[in-house]
Amino acid sequence: MSRQSTTGKGLQKAQGIHNPLCKRLYTLKEAAQYLGRSEWGMRTLTWSQTIPVVKLPKARKLYFDIGDLNDFIEQNKKYYT
Repeated sequence: MSRQSTTGKGLQKAQGIHNPLCKRLYTLKEAAQYLGRSEWGMRTLTWSQTIPVVKLPKARKLYFDIGDLNDFIEQNKKYYT
């Protein structure tokens, strides 16, 4: 019986995140999964201008840069005592 790692690819697979091409832009749904938030929670972050959004010309979808998502995580890290 093999045990799947909970770090790296194992964690991403467990969270339902599949990124075989190491793409840079994530859809709203993918970004929400990446941050562990709801899709409406992601919309709220964009409306409040907390996370930048990429909107392609003539497209209705919102896309998120993986770098911005990682920056959001880093900026919101806190130590609790």
